[in-house]
Amino acid sequence: MATPHTADLRLDPDDMRFGAPRPGRLGPIFLGALAGLAALAGYVWWSQQPHDPASARVTVAPAPPAEKPAAAVEPQYPDPVAPNLAPLTARDVAAAVSEFVGRSGFVQTEEFAHRFAATVDNLARAHAAPMKWPVTTTPGRFTVQAAADGEGQVIAPANAQRYAPFVAFATSLDSAAAAGLYARMYPLLQQSYRELGYPGRSFHNRLIAVIDNLLAAPEPSGPVHVRLTEVKGPVASTRPWVRYEFEDERLEQLAAGQKMLVRMGPENERRLKTKLREIRTELVKPR
Repeated sequence: MATPHTADLRLDPDDMRFGAPRPGRLGPIFLGALAGLAALAGYVWWSQQPHDPASARVTVAPAPPAEKPAAAVEPQYPDPVAPNLAPLTARDVAAAVSEFVGRSGFVQTEEFAHRFAATVDNLARAHAAPMKWPVTTTPGRFTVQAAADGEGQVIAPANAQRYAPFVAFATSLDSAAAAGLYARMYPLLQQSYRELGYPGRSFHNRLIAVIDNLLAAPEPSGPVHVRLTEVKGPVASTRPWVRYEFEDERLEQLAAGQKMLVRMGPENERRLKTKLREIRTELVKPR
């Protein structure tokens, strides 16, 4: 049985680098070949037609311009309101969040609205810096072990145990109450989202879109292969063993939040997705 070894890797998407695929050169070559064949076929057809001077004066009406395909319309959800409740002020947020989550130790209540807005926006992007998270980073070390076939390394199954306490905490929260607290906090969340550089966009729509992105994360059925990230440049990394990346190119292209779910292990991922579906249902209910 392979002996797992550990690396000091937190639940940080910056630790899992994801390179974009290199663009191939077959595309331009293939298109150029098609253009050449089309020109040759056109010349052969023209040379075989009778060339009557009268027919040369016949004009052909230009074809109408092709209609552009309609752009995909993103669903729009009305901003939530807190019925019969006054919205929270910045001074009240920390106390309200603490009352909701209890003494779990998982939530950072300082500047919670800003942290929440920034993290939600980043989860569907390439990186989500942990310094902005509204929750604490996962303790312990990221664990890998030799693959059963001897080819490279895989995420050790025991690694999922690191995330079990947080998953148990998150799935125990009351979804309806969470949506209610969110509605009371929404004016502050929208303001934070505006300050992030989105003055004309709805944070509520962004939140729903990010939840949908997380729910679309793949669920690998077998061991997930990883490898150390190659460090380039004149300055060598002092801790190269803490930086891993997925070997599967499809996993390398995932958004930051999706990568986190995959790294948590399939059971943790399924449990969190079930909770996300519950919360999404509450968030889109008319209030």
